[in-house]
Amino acid sequence: MKRNIVIATIAAAALIGGGTATAIAVSGDEEAPAKKSNVQVSNDDTGRDDDANVNDTDDNDADDKADAAEDKAAKDTGEDAEDKAENAADAKVAQVDAADAIKAALKNTKGTAVSADLDDEGTKHVWDVDILTNGGAWHSVQVDPSTGKVVGSHVDRDDDGDDAAETAQIRAALKGSSVTAAEAAEAGAAKGTVTSVDLDEESTDKAWEVDTTAANGTGSDWRVNPDSGKITADRSND
Repeated sequence: MKRNIVIATIAAAALIGGGTATAIAVSGDEEAPAKKSNVQVSNDDTGRDDDANVNDTDDNDADDKADAAEDKAAKDTGEDAEDKAENAADAKVAQVDAADAIKAALKNTKGTAVSADLDDEGTKHVWDVDILTNGGAWHSVQVDPSTGKVVGSHVDRDDDGDDAAETAQIRAALKGSSVTAAEAAEAGAAKGTVTSVDLDEESTDKAWEVDTTAANGTGSDWRVNPDSGKITADRSND
């Protein structure tokens, strides 16, 4: 037998695994019984799910699966390639995100932001932010998505005569709410580029509706709780 064969074997295992090893040396020409090695291999990428073992308590498999399920539920699977390409192009225009556009609009017009949409105004895009003033007037403020500057503002006229009822409904939905439109947009930004934020004041479970677009143009619909700020997939179209 060659000398120190156990040490060589265990040392090699330790070098490969990045861990530690202990062993009993073998001396002389006779083979001696070796103590069982104690090799501890550490994972340099802590938190990475290398084996995707759902029973691995060191990984956040349950949370990851829940997040993946939410993302899948939020995606608009009915979009075709042309729609996705258009969505991706629109999202790239928004160098100023929805939250910052809302904040810029509120500096221009005091009140409560109720919605923000990235609109195609003919030859260019603008953030169109709807603001309800304390006096009950509705203002539409346009913000340049490339600079964040306000480029237009006007008072919306009540052409159909239902502004009073809509305003009362929106005020009721916002009463006691601690999450603003800008904060809802910030929550949605974790899921992709936000292209729209709107208050759903008609459903029984009031929420901010947020639309996002992924880099490949896939759109997703989300709901942000107006009290907790928790974001979940919008399953209303399921």
